[in-house]
Order: sequence, then structure tokens, then C-alpha cells
Amino acid sequence: MGWEMLSIRDDSLATVLLSLTTSTGSRGHPRTELAINSEPQLWPVGMVLEGSSEALCPPPSLELRPSCNKSQPSPPLGSSSQPHDGVFPEDKEPVKYGELVVLGHNGSLANGDKGRRRSRLALYKRPKANGVKPDVIHNVSTPLVSKALSNKSQHSISYTLSRSHSVIVEYTHDTNTDMFQIGRSTESMIDFVVTDTAGSSGQVGGAVGEGGGQSVQSTISRYACRIMCERSAPYTARIYAAGFDSSKNIFLGERAAKWRTSDGLMDGLTTNGVLVMHPAGEFVSEPAPGVWREISVCGNVFALRETRSAQQRGKLVENESNTLQDGSLIDLCGATLLWRTPPGLRHTPTLKQLECLRQELNAARPQCPVGFNTLAFPSLAQREIVDKKQPWVYVNCGHVHGYHNWGYRKEKGPPGPGGTAPAGTGERECPMCRRVGPYVPLWLGCEGGLYLDAGPPTHAFCPCGHVCSEKTVAGWSQIPLPHGTHAFHAACPFCGTWLTGEQGHIKLIFQGPVD
Repeated sequence: MGWEMLSIRDDSLATVLLSLTTSTGSRGHPRTELAINSEPQLWPVGMVLEGSSEALCPPPSLELRPSCNKSQPSPPLGSSSQPHDGVFPEDKEPVKYGELVVLGHNGSLANGDKGRRRSRLALYKRPKANGVKPDVIHNVSTPLVSKALSNKSQHSISYTLSRSHSVIVEYTHDTNTDMFQIGRSTESMIDFVVTDTAGSSGQVGGAVGEGGGQSVQSTISRYACRIMCERSAPYTARIYAAGFDSSKNIFLGERAAKWRTSDGLMDGLTTNGVLVMHPAGEFVSEPAPGVWREISVCGNVFALRETRSAQQRGKLVENESNTLQDGSLIDLCGATLLWRTPPGLRHTPTLKQLECLRQELNAARPQCPVGFNTLAFPSLAQREIVDKKQPWVYVNCGHVHGYHNWGYRKEKGPPGPGGTAPAGTGERECPMCRRVGPYVPLWLGCEGGLYLDAGPPTHAFCPCGHVCSEKTVAGWSQIPLPHGTHAFHAACPFCGTWLTGEQGHIKLIFQGPVD
């Protein structure tokens, strides 16, 4: 038997690939053959295409270097990379690729932002590229070889087709891209730690703060997704399902949805999937929801599965891409992230501008139309603690009042003390127009990244009472956000509460001072 030279740069990897596989000889006796190809073939152009699972297997080893452009998966960073630290040459302004904002948090985590656990993260150009790109594919018939490959320091994606057959795609360093990983894991290779919050069924998931209560059965993957950003203008950002673990491997087991394409290549989906929705138009000028799609490990776009974790993939959507744009939403099955670009963020209010808007509201001296006491929005730093001067609103009509504990309406069901509706229901009768509905305190939306413009805070979401601009409430009220395995519902971006009423928002009616 002849021994062929392995055309791979890494000698240590060559040692692994020289492992022998067992097959049956002409006389029924075992014989050994090298599980490598003597002449590596070039990876065909047009990398991942939709195809049949019965497509022929490619040779044991293929070089992928010539076609690692367009939307190929690109894994993340090493343990030393910390994009959130903002380490850049002092004489140069850092290039910002964009920002990720977790829905359901009004400016910060409940216990405060710290390190990689935060409600908002900016992605900057790294001092040194850490990107990777597909390099070589191996068809391996021995579990021992598969295990050896997965333990190497080189990035790779392992597709387990059966107990005796795996396909391994190796990755090599890419000097033209930066990688950022997102997931539930707190390991050092994750740039943005995001987990479910222990909220009600009507809430959108989000990140947890240090010491926050993590959901016992989180549906977010430890290595949920990765974003690849081009280091040169226009700094295109692309998203891929799954992230690399501490051994720099992405492992898709037997039960994961995966398939071989018509070119003999591989692609797959994660267990609960990574969903993306790009806005139908300009997010800041003509906000309109697009269509929710699923992103594969190789960055291809598919229609949604019947249920979130179904093994049968949806149909390939060839005319859409995994390129993020301003207003793109990323759902990780437990947390939904909003992608904002630098041009889009220029239309949003800064924290200083939000404080000015708050002061302008209070300077107008709004009054309770019944008690005639002056109302005032609390400072942005004061959250979830109702102030005695805080304005309250009847969400079915928009009339703003001071707090009072009367006006409960009798219900047809079991009455509370005194024959009125229980105080916990929040159902009140507005003394101005007699309409009955929830009566809640008003809170100013403090997360500027969720705004569509910097307009005056004249409207509130129903029924939570978060206040922001008219354009912002109108835009978010149209967007169906994923919930559970196959449900969608519009929700307040500041707290995640499902929206109610005909429009999901209301125009606020303030009573001016009576002089």
C-alpha cells in the first residue's frame, strides 16, 4: 500500500488524518486504507446550495480556500479577544460595525450592566483580525478520527451523519473579517452573554445581570450564533447560526437538522434555530416588518420550520441573505436582539437627549385633572419605583392622572372586597370619559437604541405605559416577535409585555396647569 503526502499545512493535523480506517478485503479479511485524498480538489464556486440528501459524498478531503467569500460561516474569537473593552490606537477613532440591543430591557439589566453581561453591546473593529473561513472538508468514517479532529486547536464544524460517518469542515484564519459570538455560555470565547429572563409568558426574553436569576431550563443555546464583520468599508455584517465552543468546534449531532447539498457540501440548523427578520423598508423612515426567516450554520436563509425544533428544514429562500441591516431582529428562542447601524443610531436620542425630553415634559407642569396636583416623570436612573408625583394613564383612552385608589368598576365575576373589582386587576373607570380599562404608571423609554426617531414622547405602549415618540410606538406595534415554538405577538420593546388594544399604543392626553 502506498503512502501519499497530505496536502495540508498543519503537520499535527496530518498525523491525525493518517489514522487508518478498516474495510473488508477481497478474501473477507480486514485491510487498512488511508482516509485521505492524494490530490485535494478545489471547492466549487457558489459554496452552499440547496440540494438532495442523497447527493454523492465528496472525496475524503477537499480544499475550500478558493471560494470563502459571500456568506460563508466564520467562527469567532479566541479567549483573549474582548471587543467590548474598546482597545484601539489612541490616535484613531475606532470603527463601529453596529450595536446589538436586547429587547425587554429599558436601558440596562435589572441588576446593572457588567462586562459581557449587558443589555446593549457595540461591536468595534478589532486591533487585529480574528476571523476564520472554511478551508478543508473531510469525510471521516471512524469515530476515533472524528474525536481527534475535534480536539485540535483549529476551528472546525463537525456534522455527525451516523455513528460511523461524520463530515468535518476545517476553518483557517481570515485577515479580512472580525468575529463576534453570542450565547448563553459565560466562557471567554463568548462576546455577548445573553440568556432568558424569568418573566411571565407575555414577556420577551433577554439578558440577565450579574447575580440575576437564570432560567432553569433555558432555551437559548450556549453558543447561539456568530456575527462576521468585514474589516473594510462598507463593513458588512453577516450572521450565522451556532458558535464555536472552547475547543473551537461546532458540533451538530445525529439528531440535529442537517443535510448534504447538491455539491456534496454540508449545512445544518441548530436545535431551536436562529431566526432573523429584516425590515421591509428603511427602519427609521418607513418602518414596516419583514418576514421571519431561519439562518443556517453556513449562513443560508430558509423559511421557518413547522415548529421551532422540527428536524425538517424549511424551503431555501434564494433571494434573501444573512446580511444584517439597520433594524434587523435576531431571535435566539428566549431573547430577541435588535441590530442598529451607525447611520441608524444617528436618528435615535442619546441618554442626554432623553433627559432633556424628560425635563421638558416636567417643565410643562402637567396636572392631574381631578386632584390638580402637579405631575412629574422620575429621573431616568429611577426605574421600577413609582414616585408619588408620577403620572398614571388610563390606557384605553389616554387621559393622564395622578395616582388614586378609587374608580374600580364592578365585574360580572366574583367581586372583591366591597363588591368592586380586585385592585390587582388594574381595571378602572376614567373620571374624564368614563371608559374602563387598565390604569398604570407612565415610564419614559430609556433605551435610545429602540427608538425610531428623536421625536417628543407623546405616546405610550398599552398596557405597560412605556412612553416614547409616536413613530416608535407605531413601528414596534406592527412587528410580530417570536414567542414559544411557533407563536408571534407584538410586544413593548422596553419591557417585553404583549401589546393590547386596537393599535397597541395610545396618544397621551395631559391636563395643563390651571392658573
